[in-house]
Formats: sequence, C-alpha cells, structure tokens
Amino acid sequence: MKIKINNQFKEIDQSVTVLALLKELFPTIQNYGVAVAINQQIIEKSVWKTVFIQENDEIMLIKATQGG
Repeated sequence: MKIKINNQFKEIDQSVTVLALLKELFPTIQNYGVAVAINQQIIEKSVWKTVFIQENDEIMLIKATQGG
C-alpha cells in the first residue's frame, strides 16, 4: 500500500501501527522527542500502539534535536 512520509511516497506491505512503522523506519530511534501527525492530526504517543496506518495516509514525522 502507498503512504506519504514527510512528502515522500513509500510502499509498505500491509497496514501497521504507528509504533511498528517507526520501528521499521528507524530501528534505533528512541520514542522520546518524536512527534507524529497523520493527515494533519497529531497522534499522541499513548495511542501509537493502537493507531493503524491506512492506504494514502500522509504522515509527518518530526524529531527534536539539540543545538545551540
């Protein structure tokens, strides 16, 4: 199925949860400092395990970084 992540199209085999998608894309990523929006709706971290990605979803991933 086709989805869009940060304005780039990606094919995935099946519907997965937000958490599973993050683990697949970024195996070493920590859950803190990450924000997820699907179709311009913020997805709270508490529901990442239960919200499934659907065909044609537009996903925005934002990772906080340190700097100075």
